[in-house]
Amino acid sequence: MPIKNRFAETHAEITGWRRHLHMHPELGFDVYNTAEFVEDRLREFGITDITTGVGQTGVVAVIKGRTNARGRVIGLRADMDALPIHEATGLEYASTVSGKIHACGHDGHTAMLLGAAQYLAETRNFDGTAVLIFQPAEEGGGGGLEMCRDGLMHRWGIQEIYGMHNMPGLPVGEFAIRSGALMAAADEFSLKITGRGGHAAAPHEAIDPNIAAAHIILALQSVASRVVDPLGNVVVSVCGLHSDTESHNVIPQVVRMRGTVRTLDSEVRDMVEVKVKKLVSMTAQAHDCVAEIIYERGYPVTVNAEQNTGYAAKAALAVAGSVDTDTPPIMAAEDFSYMLKECPGAYIMVGNGDGATVHHPEYNFDDDAIPAGCSWYAEMVESRMPLLI
Repeated sequence: MPIKNRFAETHAEITGWRRHLHMHPELGFDVYNTAEFVEDRLREFGITDITTGVGQTGVVAVIKGRTNARGRVIGLRADMDALPIHEATGLEYASTVSGKIHACGHDGHTAMLLGAAQYLAETRNFDGTAVLIFQPAEEGGGGGLEMCRDGLMHRWGIQEIYGMHNMPGLPVGEFAIRSGALMAAADEFSLKITGRGGHAAAPHEAIDPNIAAAHIILALQSVASRVVDPLGNVVVSVCGLHSDTESHNVIPQVVRMRGTVRTLDSEVRDMVEVKVKKLVSMTAQAHDCVAEIIYERGYPVTVNAEQNTGYAAKAALAVAGSVDTDTPPIMAAEDFSYMLKECPGAYIMVGNGDGATVHHPEYNFDDDAIPAGCSWYAEMVESRMPLLI
């Protein structure tokens, strides 16, 4: 079965919602206007069971099917927050908020779940309960974790949960998924390397933390190349490097560094943390410097349950006619992982076509993906909770 006919009819309306959200991006948990927009649309659809303020600013809506003979409950999730980037698309509906842009397509995700909500509220062609989850603060704030801590799964009795993200480079409206680890765990480290400052003309009288920092950067590259099994995915990136002087003739006292570690396996994650701390400490010591290390665990690995991956792929096949069920893992991270740790489910990718990648100032969600995304959300509900004949 191709795109559901109803979404061809409502495509323009859903596109309007998406572009409104694009023009008014909000960050983190401060998605008050976005959440209000979502709530207003849901009430227009005749949905009355709506809870706001879940996980601070999340919205949860409940749609009952025509029957509830088996007591099934399926959750569908979309994220709402934007990114602190200056938009460079030149679109007529570009962001009206300086320094903020929907550069990861969460405007599209939210609009597609709203479109599915409208359809499900109209048709109710299922036996059970659909729980629609509009989440804040995916971009680093851990909104998914906050919603789980607020009792998301238990309060609404969710038995399976599904989410979707757009994928630039995949043809518009096509789907990709894999069982097991789909997206990486993301950890962060901050380092303070202390030496002894001095005059650049007399380096022998100083202890140069720049030298130690340079060797630490090189040493950390050995984690991926020499410590972890070549078949075990890991990324260690030093992304920030700053000393406490901007002078051309001063050896600094302190150098600060920060970076990220990405892994797809919990055992590798543990091993890499130990190795990073050891390499930093001993390399600094070898250069007569002192290292202070802050290592923070971030989002866990996004792991798709095998059975639920099959359900999600089947729904995608019904919508698009084909689906890539062995897409390579992605080393980006996603806080839907917290929801998958509490409830079986799966995360799928929908194609966003050619163009800028996510987190780029010229990125834009492709509105032509809307019918496919809406259809997949709706199909997950109807296929997992079919009406009894």
